[in-house]
Amino acid sequence: MAFFGQFAASEPSLRTRNRQDEIIAALADPVADAMGYEIVRIRVLSGKRQTVQIMAEKADGTMDVEDCAKLSRALSEVFETNDPISGEYVLEVSSPGIDRPLTMLAHFERWEGFEAKIELDRLVENRKRFRGILAGIEGENVLIDLEGEEETAMLPFEWIAEARLVLTDALIAESLKGRGGEAPVWTDGAETVTDDTQIDNTSKTNR
Repeated sequence: MAFFGQFAASEPSLRTRNRQDEIIAALADPVADAMGYEIVRIRVLSGKRQTVQIMAEKADGTMDVEDCAKLSRALSEVFETNDPISGEYVLEVSSPGIDRPLTMLAHFERWEGFEAKIELDRLVENRKRFRGILAGIEGENVLIDLEGEEETAMLPFEWIAEARLVLTDALIAESLKGRGGEAPVWTDGAETVTDDTQIDNTSKTNR
């Protein structure tokens, strides 16, 4: 086993990147949990009109268009009341997609045996990017079998900046099996519902 670091006692998550994302997560998580969904990732994208991107899935890893629409409607009501975003924005709810991001430690355990790409937030042996077969977890560390390396590498989860599955035949086959033989969701967030009904929150009066 090749150890690349000592993991801290905290439990980080790659679901959010900043305080704004965390505020949205605090509102979205209870709603999603009550409906049987898990929030996989939250991102707020800037532009002419901000976009709040929320990826979610059910416990079995599926998330179809109907599920996205249900969650979108429920979240819209909560966001209308609590105003987590200043200014005009669009809410976009999607599935993680087949080549999904891995944002929690449990995801690396769930997808053991499949190929993944991992980028760290620091250099380790003069590299930040790793690609290989996930080998589960040990404590709060991610195990990965790297090509050309005899020993399984151990990466502290708190060092991971981005991680996602690699689209392979094995992953496609697993997706087909999980979806009852239906065509898989091919790419990141492929099944998406966008709510264009959000209004400019700066114009709201106190309720």
